[in-house]
Amino acid sequence: MTTDPETDAETHDETNGTRTESAASDARGAPESTDGGAVGSRSAADRVDPEGVDRDAAARSSVYALLATLFDEPDEPTYDRLAGGEVDATCRALLDATDLSVDPPDLTVDDDRATLCARFNDLFTVGYAEYEDRTDGSLDTEGPPVSLYETTYRPEASWNDVNLDLARAYDYFGLEIDQSARDNHDYLPYQLEFAGYLARREAGAESSGGAARARLDLHDRHLHVVAGGLADRMADEPGTGLYGELADFLDRFVTADQAALARRVEATGGDGA
Repeated sequence: MTTDPETDAETHDETNGTRTESAASDARGAPESTDGGAVGSRSAADRVDPEGVDRDAAARSSVYALLATLFDEPDEPTYDRLAGGEVDATCRALLDATDLSVDPPDLTVDDDRATLCARFNDLFTVGYAEYEDRTDGSLDTEGPPVSLYETTYRPEASWNDVNLDLARAYDYFGLEIDQSARDNHDYLPYQLEFAGYLARREAGAESSGGAARARLDLHDRHLHVVAGGLADRMADEPGTGLYGELADFLDRFVTADQAALARRVEATGGDGA
C-alpha cells in the first residue's frame, strides 16, 4: 500500500522505528523495515510516548504494522529477528504500552528459514490441481488451505462490493495499493497496514477523532470478518506453528481493539476523540 505523496509519502512510526515507504519497493506492499529500526526492535516501548502523541494508539499502530509484516513470507532480516526473539519481545512491549488486555502470542520460532517459508507457502499460497477426467482434460482445482483474502470468508457478499468499499476507504485517506503487486484491496496485510495507518493518525496530537471512527468502521465492515475467519480456518489445520499463533493473536487483538473503540466512540457521542 502506498500513500499520497503530498500527505504521507514517507512516514516514520515512532513506536517501532518501522518506516513505510512506497510499495514499489515491495511486491506485496507490506511495510518495509530499515536496519536501524526494523521489525522486532527491542527499544520499541521506549519510543511510544513522544510529546503530544497518544501512547496507546501509537502502540496499537505498531502492532498492526508488525502483523502486516509477519503475514508474509519472511525475508532474512525478519527471520533473524524472529529466531533471535526480538519480534516476540517487541510484541510484548507494544501490548504493554496499550490499554488492551490481550495476552501476547508466542512469536519465537524453532524452524529454520527454509522450513518457515515452506510452512507459509503451504498454508497461504499453494493450492492444488488434479484431473477429474483425463479423457477430456478437466481439472479440479482448489486454492491454498487458508486464504488471506476477506472475500473468502464473506460468501454472502460479492467480490466487487467488498473490494470497492475498501478501495473507497483507502482513497479517502489518500492511499492506494501497489498495482504491480496484483493483490486485491481485501488482502489481509493491506487491511492491517490501513488499520495501523489510522491508529497512527489517531495518535497524533491534532487528531480530531475521524481516524478512530474510520478504524472502527474498518473493524465493523471488514477486518473482524477476515480475522475471525482466518483464526477458525487455521484452527482446523495441523502444523501451523508461528502462523497459528499469529492468526489466534490477530483475532483476539482485533476483537479487543474493536470493542475498545466502540466504547470510546459511544462515550464521546460518536466522534471518538
